[in-house]
Amino acid sequence: MRTKLIVSAAAFGLLAGSAFAQSSTVTGAAGGAVTGAVVGGPVGAAIGGVTGAIVGGAIDPPPEKVVTYVQEQPLPPSEAVVQDQIVVGRALPETVVVTPVPDNPTYAYAVVNHKRVIVQPKTRKVVRILE
Repeated sequence: MRTKLIVSAAAFGLLAGSAFAQSSTVTGAAGGAVTGAVVGGPVGAAIGGVTGAIVGGAIDPPPEKVVTYVQEQPLPPSEAVVQDQIVVGRALPETVVVTPVPDNPTYAYAVVNHKRVIVQPKTRKVVRILE
């Protein structure tokens, strides 16, 4: 009985996790843990948290063509400085101006805290940080 419950919790976590594929790893882990806890108690919470983190962490990396384009752009006259740490999977603040990549509207970029950052323009979620 307990094995069926654990397997059910894991399967439910995988199914629920795919609905949250655009979430960050932290959000995915938290959501998976809550879902797992409801279905399978403490063991379900552990399984759901791991599953949610894996699914939530899946952010498509930009193609090399986009990376090269962003690296070759001149620095703007003034760059954005934010107090929060810039992290892949987390959205940039609304105060940061993002510039679309002309040949690939799926991506945009900004220069924040002396770093070039590639983002998804609709969600402003950071996809890659260029050093």
